[in-house]
Amino acid sequence: MWASLRNIGRNAESGGYRRYAWTGADADCRLWFRMQAEARGLDCEVDRNGNQWAWLGDPLAGDAVVTGSHLDSVPDGGAFDGPLGVVSSFAALDELRRRGVEFTRPLAITNFGDEEGARFGLACVGSRLAAGQLTAEAAHRLRDGDGITLPQAMEAAGYDPDAIGPDPERLARIGAFVELHVEQGRSLDVGGDPVGIASAIWPHGRWRFDFRGEANHAGTTRLVDRRDPMLTYAETVLAARREAELTGALATFGKIAVEPNGVNAIPSLVRGWLDSRAADQDTLDTVVAGIERAAREHAGRAGIDLDVVRESFTPVVEFQHALRDELGAILKGSAIRDTGRDVPVLGTGAGHDAGILSASVPTAMLFVRNPTGISHSPAEYAAEDDCVAGVIALADVLEGLACR
Repeated sequence: MWASLRNIGRNAESGGYRRYAWTGADADCRLWFRMQAEARGLDCEVDRNGNQWAWLGDPLAGDAVVTGSHLDSVPDGGAFDGPLGVVSSFAALDELRRRGVEFTRPLAITNFGDEEGARFGLACVGSRLAAGQLTAEAAHRLRDGDGITLPQAMEAAGYDPDAIGPDPERLARIGAFVELHVEQGRSLDVGGDPVGIASAIWPHGRWRFDFRGEANHAGTTRLVDRRDPMLTYAETVLAARREAELTGALATFGKIAVEPNGVNAIPSLVRGWLDSRAADQDTLDTVVAGIERAAREHAGRAGIDLDVVRESFTPVVEFQHALRDELGAILKGSAIRDTGRDVPVLGTGAGHDAGILSASVPTAMLFVRNPTGISHSPAEYAAEDDCVAGVIALADVLEGLACR
């Protein structure tokens, strides 16, 4: 499975993946998912929001156990973020069938659409729509960097954008959702554990900062006469680092757009996107407020106009304690633990579909060790032995939840 998925959407120059929503690479990933489902005799369907589901048992029976993740990527992302969870879900089903277990609850494997938000700037679009956390009207307003709207992209890919929206009937069928994911950090590696359980997802969001100045000639305009928004943007980037260090939070300007974007032109507009995360809501509010305050102070002194827009936000997600504890009890006696110690429980600053769904259904997450801690990069990595341990852990959890 890993080999058959490896080259889809891979950029030859960077070695990273460019699997953006509703593109050719996305279509190839969806075809791969359907073929894996059909090869196992699963009933494959696509819901109104473009999420794929592969069912074992009656989808309408209710109290289903669902697992899976996503197949899309950030620009030049790694091979494991998302796909490891989907591949491991199919492999875990294969393992359960090898064990000869009897399923007492329906089982589904899912591929959520547009989790990374690389094309339209909003993460977890598929799960947000299903959970009613993104309205159809707001989704229809989303545009990519080329000005193509989400409805236009969906139509071009053969899907109906007028059908998108909340899907409470489908979510009501789910009794538990368990997402396996490569760890995006090194906590497991430091502790020497191949697999861990998620405790919570930090609150996080994305803010757009629009710095507007005055376009002019770079070779003839005196420094004292310039209204250069790039300088204010640069000061804001440095302020973000300072505020994050002071509060123990994370703050990153990782995307920028410049107009007119000429080498010999002073910009008229610099648009930067802030990603910020923290262990609690108060800390996140403090760091973002500090960054915006510094940006406005620098803008005011330089004669730059500034607009700040919060484009997305996810509050802290505490995974259901009862389900989390049940996973811990199952895995304590698993073959992946030969010490009798509890499986480590750790938080994460990364958002996931499981976090979005947690407001509607009981959810939990498993993490697989990442020895470098690198993610959203072609250098993202998990050793084969650890990936196998993840499959065994997921199979043990699914057996404990859905089988005799």
